[in-house]
Amino acid sequence: MIIKRNTKLFKEFKEFAVKGNMMDMAIGIIIGASFNKVIDVLVKKVFLPPLSLLTGGVNMQNKRIILREAVTGAGGTNITDEVAIGYGALGEAFLDFMIIGFTVFIVVKFMNKLRNKAQDTKDKTVVTPKDIELLSHLTELMEEQNALLKAKQ
Repeated sequence: MIIKRNTKLFKEFKEFAVKGNMMDMAIGIIIGASFNKVIDVLVKKVFLPPLSLLTGGVNMQNKRIILREAVTGAGGTNITDEVAIGYGALGEAFLDFMIIGFTVFIVVKFMNKLRNKAQDTKDKTVVTPKDIELLSHLTELMEEQNALLKAKQ
């Protein structure tokens, strides 16, 4: 049951990411920007310390592959800078991105649920927009007309 629910959630997230409209994107950008500081603290102060503990006290942000060591002169002056690939910082940024993306997905999913409920003309607990109500009446009338035409044949 949980696996089926998770695959459905993943499928909805995939559809959101691939087929999202401009409003979904705007909401994602706004929420992503507003949650940036919170997510940054969440990753650095909540998720990474236990991960560091599990890896023997290694600070993931400082993890890198050094391509060329820094060279210093006799007086302690820097001759050449270190060249390194900072994969630890990349992992941290990726974790930030995943948390922000999932948060935006949940918010948009909730908003779409509210919008769909408002557009359901049979649900009287929410006020249906006038244009949706009129289109619903037109559809019902067309179905009635088609049924009458089929009955005459």
